Amino acid sequence: TSSSTMVDFLAENNLCGQAILRIVSCGNAIIAELLRLSEFIPGVFRLKDKADQQKYGDIIFDFSYFKGPETCEGKLEAKPELLDLDEEFRENNIEILTRFYLAFQSVHKYIVDLNRYLDDLNEGIYIQQTLETVLLNEDGKQLLCEALYLYGVMLLVIDQKIEGEVRERMLVSYYRYSAARSSADSNLDDICKLLRSTGYSSQPGAKRPPNYPESYFSRVPISETFISMVIGRLRSDDIYNQVSAYPLPEHRSTALATQAAMLYVILYFDPSILHTQQAKMREIVDKYFPDNWVISIYMGITVNLAEAWEPYKAAKTALNYTLDLSNVKEQASRYAAVTERVHTQVQQFLKEGCLREELVLDNIPKLLNCLRDCNVAIRWLMLHTADTTCDPNNKRLRQIKDQILTDSRYNSRILFQLLLDTAQFEFILKEMFKQMLSEKQAKWENYKKEGSERMTELADVFSGVKPLTRVEKNENLQAWFREISKQIMSLNYDDSTAAGRKTVQLIQALEEVQEFHQLESNLQVCQFLADTRKFLHQMIRTINIKEEVLITMQIVGDLSYAWQLIDSFTSIMQDSIRVSPSMVTKLRATFLKLASALDLPLLRINQANSPDLLSVSQYYSGELVSYVRKVLQIIPESMFTSLLKIIKLQTHDIIEVPTRLDKDKLRDYAQLGPRYEV
Repeated sequence: TSSSTMVDFLAENNLCGQAILRIVSCGNAIIAELLRLSEFIPGVFRLKDKADQQKYGDIIFDFSYFKGPETCEGKLEAKPELLDLDEEFRENNIEILTRFYLAFQSVHKYIVDLNRYLDDLNEGIYIQQTLETVLLNEDGKQLLCEALYLYGVMLLVIDQKIEGEVRERMLVSYYRYSAARSSADSNLDDICKLLRSTGYSSQPGAKRPPNYPESYFSRVPISETFISMVIGRLRSDDIYNQVSAYPLPEHRSTALATQAAMLYVILYFDPSILHTQQAKMREIVDKYFPDNWVISIYMGITVNLAEAWEPYKAAKTALNYTLDLSNVKEQASRYAAVTERVHTQVQQFLKEGCLREELVLDNIPKLLNCLRDCNVAIRWLMLHTADTTCDPNNKRLRQIKDQILTDSRYNSRILFQLLLDTAQFEFILKEMFKQMLSEKQAKWENYKKEGSERMTELADVFSGVKPLTRVEKNENLQAWFREISKQIMSLNYDDSTAAGRKTVQLIQALEEVQEFHQLESNLQVCQFLADTRKFLHQMIRTINIKEEVLITMQIVGDLSYAWQLIDSFTSIMQDSIRVSPSMVTKLRATFLKLASALDLPLLRINQANSPDLLSVSQYYSGELVSYVRKVLQIIPESMFTSLLKIIKLQTHDIIEVPTRLDKDKLRDYAQLGPRYEV
């Protein structure tokens, strides 16, 4: 029974699966809310400039407030003008403070819920389910790994987007202005403990606090068994079965990239591996980071391992092989060669009339390989040459990056052009495949009918009844062709594997009968046989149109790592639109490719039927829409620039033609130059 209860872990009646699915769905929604809110931090909480410090310094407190609330409040009450300011400040900010507080509270509730779920599993609340059995199930394993990883991502996002001091000031203000002070059951204490300032600053050049982020990650204790089992799974398994979408060994680290990012985050929950466990770290680097060191951890948030793992002895040592300049040189040169080769290929495919149905169906593996090469190269180059992932003050990182730029002959315009062409190529292929999938069965049945009828007609020819030039009656052949016609009719669409095998055998039989019975001499008979073989070939082609191809294209075409990096290409996009406005159609395919990044955070929310679906998808698609607007605002800009030129030419340069004029003046008034320009 244990295997059957595990079969559908995500079924609605599987309480164990639904509980962890809800937690993971919630985790993705919390991160979206944190990202959304981080753009609305009221500036005064930063107390950046002198004016703010003078005006609000006495009513905005950090956690030192909790050491002696009475003293702080006493100071306020002594000055009526401060009380008025405090009241006005409360009215203006209580709404946004409440929203921030609820987001912070949800992070704390998230880890409490996850810990409770693990306790329930441990205590046998879910019948026949233990941590071990859930980790044996494919969905269960993914969800448990995601649950811990998302908690780590939340903590990192909070620190990156909402600085520690600002969080403390907001939490204290909320505490002072809300009813939380009076209610004893509020878990404000726990939230403050979890989110107190870590000393981390996202400002460039800021020093990293000691033991960061592992000490931050350990503020709420989590079961060590759970952490080590999750790390074990992430180290050994291909938990999302991605390798099948990337059969080539040189694409392996890209195939495992999602998992590698999860492992990177989760290792901070067990820093002893990073510090001292050299064998494990070597194994992790060999499997996930032999040829890459800049990774995207969630919706385009990037990390450079050369910097991130600097403080950890085992991790740093293991990564040294990857960062050795000869390896950097080798990888960069390899991608230079790949990019050149595949770009020519893609441009060839995109030529008018090249992607026809027959060509596509006969070359599926070749087309998919080309797509894999393109996407892997774009990903590596985009991540490893990004400015955001290289601290300019760090000499070693700068050296590595310069090496890459030299050896990959990096040119951002060429890389962008490759991205555009790849996106366009993917878009066309996907649309063709969707169309072909929808017509697949009807076409197959039609080819079957045509082939079978040809064979019946040929049987009639050998019956001696149909007068066909110089064909003698032959009962054996008549019966044989009748049988073949029946065999073709008996092929079953629903059993595609068997039908495919049988179709190949029928084609061979038709080739053999032609040689064996010396039927080559009769052109009409040959024509019948050739036609039937053609229909059978078409059946094989058609049965090969599989949904898997679309799924592979979706996996391979992932661009979520560029969710933020794409911004560095904005000016190139705008320049190219200015030069050739028809570029917009290719950009459309690129934006659609970028939009597929939304699948990542929305997948679990959707599976959990969560009401958060709308707000989370609105947030990310809103971000995408405003980015697309930012790029496309160049169109009205260049239109208005052109209009201004036209107005100038028409009002200043072009002289009115009088109603009557001498013939010899005609040329002066024609003003061919300016008119041509208009």
